[in-house]
Amino acid sequence: MIFLFILSIGISLTSLMEKAPQSNDKSLSYLALGDSYTIGEGVPEPDRYPNQLVEMLNQTGKYSFSPAQIIAKTGWTVDELEAGIKASTIDPQGYDLVTLLIGVNNQYRGRPVHDYQQEFEELLKRAIAFARGNKDHVVVISIPDWGITPFAVSKGSDQAKVAREIDAYNAAKKAVCDRLGVKFVEITKHYRQVGAQPEMVVDDQLHPSGKVYQYWTAEVFKVVNAMKF
Repeated sequence: MIFLFILSIGISLTSLMEKAPQSNDKSLSYLALGDSYTIGEGVPEPDRYPNQLVEMLNQTGKYSFSPAQIIAKTGWTVDELEAGIKASTIDPQGYDLVTLLIGVNNQYRGRPVHDYQQEFEELLKRAIAFARGNKDHVVVISIPDWGITPFAVSKGSDQAKVAREIDAYNAAKKAVCDRLGVKFVEITKHYRQVGAQPEMVVDDQLHPSGKVYQYWTAEVFKVVNAMKF
């Protein structure tokens, strides 16, 4: 009788443990791919949006993300990011989260949207592979419009032309994301509203300040916080 009683308690405890929600003690990994907007040209490291995102996620108590691995460099186009990835050490185990923001330098150099779309699709497929084939753990961020910045104004840039081209690039980018089933975070409209303000740019008057990246982080956080890890 005593044996049966103890066995019954053991089974009951095991059942409760299986049903109880488990805290996420596993260290999660994050790969951020991009250009100057991802490396955070001109801002302190904590203000980079990948670093802000890790901090915001970990503050929830739901996650334990390791510091982001960032593969990005100011001025990079899609093909240059590809080369940068090949020259970097990629975790063979893959990543729990991958973000991708690339394309502004393709536009800046006057490259055709059609070529960008093809190159971006191949790069996005690689990003999905880095996320262990889980497209639901990949987030793409839209390209901000640099034409509204004080730098662009001082250089006499054709702001309307830049805006049209950025819109075309983003449309192509979103079309690829829709086709592959990847989440697309739109930050361009908001950036056009605030990007020209003095406190929203760094010393070069071109790249965003940490305040801009705070908004981007919050938008990406909404998507990532709904994921299942």
